[in-house]
Amino acid sequence: MIQIDRGIMNFTRYRRPSALLLLTTAVVLVAAIVVGLESGGEGALVLVLGLRECVLVLAWLALAALTGAVLVGLKDSSLRVPLVAVLLVVGIPTLLLGSWVWAIFGGSGEKVKTESAPGRDDRRLVVVETSSSLDPVWCVYVYQGNAPLERRWSVGYFNGDAEDNELSETAWTAPDRIRMTTEGGAVHEVTITPGGRPDRFVSVG
Repeated sequence: MIQIDRGIMNFTRYRRPSALLLLTTAVVLVAAIVVGLESGGEGALVLVLGLRECVLVLAWLALAALTGAVLVGLKDSSLRVPLVAVLLVVGIPTLLLGSWVWAIFGGSGEKVKTESAPGRDDRRLVVVETSSSLDPVWCVYVYQGNAPLERRWSVGYFNGDAEDNELSETAWTAPDRIRMTTEGGAVHEVTITPGGRPDRFVSVG
């Protein structure tokens, strides 16, 4: 009986700190989600861009942390149970829908090529293949710098809605120049400024 009472006392003692820790974790995770969703701009840190790809995982963790904070922090069951029910009834379907939408429209794609610039280890081009509806899409990026300060810029977008628009080759022709060739034989060259920003963005299809 004494051991049970001690257990109850310990639980009561750590209830508030535990709830505060869970709530803080939820707030941090939500902040990371916001940063990830806003990280698509040109020249964004690659480290921050990684948050964008983990948004759904972070959202599930945030929901779990917030639910835990409510369960642990609220003593009154008349408030705790309805609030948890609302969180789960609203949160779970929303995240499931978000997972479905992300799988169709927001996938990060597959890196099909990574090549460092000639004579440089702080600059590389990356080609990512994904899909838009039924058409394949190729996105070409230039990465400038080294982790954790590496940044990314968009160089080209090729929508394979027609075979001639498909990207067939991407290569460095100089440490500051990228050449992109389509299946139709069109050649596009882009110059990279010293800071890593391309002088123009190529969009085909």
